Amino acid sequence: MRARILLVFVTACASEPAIPDEAPTEPSKEDSPGYMVSGARNWYLIGDALAQGNDTLEMTVGAPSSTSVVDLWLDGQHVKRATRSSGFRFAIDLRDIAIGEHTVLLSADGSSHAFAQRKFKRSHPLYVAVSNDWDTGDHGDDKLERQDRLHANHPELVITHFVGPYTFTDPTVSATRAQYLVQWLKAYEAKGDEIGLHVHPYCNFVTRAGVTCRTSPSFAHASDSTGYTVVLGAYTRSELEKLFRKATELFVANGLGRPTSFRAGGWTATIDVLAALSAAGHVTDASGCNWARLEEWQNVAGAQLYQWNQQHWPVIDETSQPYYPNATDILSDASPQLSILEVPDNGALVDYVSAQEMIDMFRTNYDGHALTETRHYSIGYHPVNFSETFFARIDGALAEIDKHLAANDKGPVIYARMSELPKAFAR
Repeated sequence: MRARILLVFVTACASEPAIPDEAPTEPSKEDSPGYMVSGARNWYLIGDALAQGNDTLEMTVGAPSSTSVVDLWLDGQHVKRATRSSGFRFAIDLRDIAIGEHTVLLSADGSSHAFAQRKFKRSHPLYVAVSNDWDTGDHGDDKLERQDRLHANHPELVITHFVGPYTFTDPTVSATRAQYLVQWLKAYEAKGDEIGLHVHPYCNFVTRAGVTCRTSPSFAHASDSTGYTVVLGAYTRSELEKLFRKATELFVANGLGRPTSFRAGGWTATIDVLAALSAAGHVTDASGCNWARLEEWQNVAGAQLYQWNQQHWPVIDETSQPYYPNATDILSDASPQLSILEVPDNGALVDYVSAQEMIDMFRTNYDGHALTETRHYSIGYHPVNFSETFFARIDGALAEIDKHLAANDKGPVIYARMSELPKAFAR
């Protein structure tokens, strides 16, 4: 009896077809009848400290009862054979697979013709950061509702709210209203949003920090008695350190926690601003400005917003990527570097660009192919003037971006919070 069982086993093993020397020919557009393939992805991202990668190609094959083995071929090379006893399951390590597009062929019982084909891309991520700049201490409930709607329309979206500390120093904003805004922010923070810091040097905030308020130079007027449009970089480093300490103190005292990401009002950051931010514990600055998109300001009489940013951020455009600035040159990434990551506002804000312009800039950073390096794209809006027109612009841009989300296996896009980007863009 034992001899008979052994004979049957040897015969069965001997009947398993040999692995062919060449890959099978491609199938028709659809899988062969009787076969069902599941588990494969279209995109396999290369992970980093911010996002987990997709490093394993997992596939399960449902096959006719007559099938004994299934072979998997990757880019013309045999990788693995699965048997019925294993359930025709595959788990292929992709960590050493090159960036780009790849083809999987599946064949049964040594056939020279594949019964199924799957294509996938191996790619680095594209991080999209969406932010808003609190230019005023308050903004109307209609503006809050539009932001609620933006979240509802784009479930994967996370927003970095660059909140102004003047919410807590502006005498026209009541304590009750300020706390209403705080609770609105914290509700979204609990869902994944970030609370960062935005500073226009309003006098009501600057004087609260123990600093003498400047009324010039202004990027919009000859002078500004409110301080709102004064160039933030006009303050000294020691003064800036006081401002950022006071901002953190106000945030913590009002329940917002410690901010670690920042954008300067009017994008008017200098190397002193970044050094003071770093000393205050900030890890990301988003003041680098795609100044060419501010053409609405180019010929405004007495205004210097366009010219200031053109002069101070001359190399920043829609393709500019995060970098760690040199300690004395904000445009250089040469050593020695500051510990703060500069994340350029390369897609600008809806005040200055249409939905199509934002989509075009997005496509400049991602053309549909696998990314050979991690990339970033940034867009945003001002809550104070977040009208239906501006809502439609960013909502339209996000509708296109949503078509390429890694979460939906549609592409390499991941929505990210500003303060997390140093995990993806390490020094």
